[in-house]
Amino acid sequence: MKVKNVDIFSPYIMVAVIILYVSLALVAYQYHLRGLDFVSGETLFAVFFGTLFFIIGALTPKIIGKFNLIPKLDMNSISKDKLKSKLQSSKLNYLLSEKVVLAVVLVALFLELLNTYLLGGIPLFSGYLKAKATTDLWRVSYLLFLPAINILIAKYPKKWYYLLALIGLVLFVATGYRTTTMVILISLFITLYYVKGLKFKHFLIFVAIAAVIGIAVGYIAVKSIEWQQWTLNPIQLVFYRAGFTMMVFDKIVHMAGATHGALFYNTFTPGHPRYIVGDVVLGYHKMITPTIFGAAMLDFGYIALAIQMFVLGLVLRLVHSAQKLMNGTFTAIYATILASTLIWTETGPTDFHGWFFYALASIALVVLAKTVWEISKKGSKPENI
Repeated sequence: MKVKNVDIFSPYIMVAVIILYVSLALVAYQYHLRGLDFVSGETLFAVFFGTLFFIIGALTPKIIGKFNLIPKLDMNSISKDKLKSKLQSSKLNYLLSEKVVLAVVLVALFLELLNTYLLGGIPLFSGYLKAKATTDLWRVSYLLFLPAINILIAKYPKKWYYLLALIGLVLFVATGYRTTTMVILISLFITLYYVKGLKFKHFLIFVAIAAVIGIAVGYIAVKSIEWQQWTLNPIQLVFYRAGFTMMVFDKIVHMAGATHGALFYNTFTPGHPRYIVGDVVLGYHKMITPTIFGAAMLDFGYIALAIQMFVLGLVLRLVHSAQKLMNGTFTAIYATILASTLIWTETGPTDFHGWFFYALASIALVVLAKTVWEISKKGSKPENI
């Protein structure tokens, strides 16, 4: 199979990213950066275990289709025109009109600009401001901007909308948080990858640009923290962060179930799950990232880890299939949740935003399934919307 025929951003890219992340950590251990040492064999098994259930989740729709377990949802028997008409006649479709989505993007940009103004400076260059940057204004702005800008570009790709995307990226870069910066950047590229039919060479160029931006933002933010002293160079810092986060997960594996659901609860309340990780695992009150496997493991152990990874794989596969069928909004939704999940490889699913986007994806799938069910006995193969 030629590289150009491979769907780079299928859900299985998660497996490649997990392998890459573990490899970065192993390099940090090999050179004992800042005293880091190798994690245990059980930790590597836990990574394999979680990844395996992710793959099982991603394969489940294919298995169901192969054995015709849901015969009434035969997509090949549905008229695309009827499907498109049915969806567009829905009241929910008004919320996805160009004017409404554009208004949401503009409101989000205004809120983030206001947030920066009220902070009195640029958090990227100050650890004190960065600690105050994640206000309610920031949360609402990000919650609105990420899905809206992707929908705008996926459904209504006008050139000046790319300028809005760039402005939003710059504003979120200014907060000093790599997570939001990289999710926005990756999601936009995924959307363009499917909308514009980009080639593998474009992917390589993007990886290089994203790496430079991610490393730069992370390094500048770290060096700007007034109460810390770092001697690592930007490249060493990348390896060290992977190694440190995997070291945290190593400790979590050996105290699985210690928080009894506290991380999950605080993810959906005003609490701070990553502070809990710092308190419980390392014994000091700092925000600590637990990897994509860490939160479920620390809360409930291997069973929770299996359920979480299975659900992530399943939903990503379903939305990926939906976006190939329908394009438009589903492409934007898929780009949003895939980008969030890729970043979770390090940070862990401890933010409300990511789960909110998964909830949106689930609602979209229910709407699509309901529509397909209603017209499944009529028409032929559907067409893009």
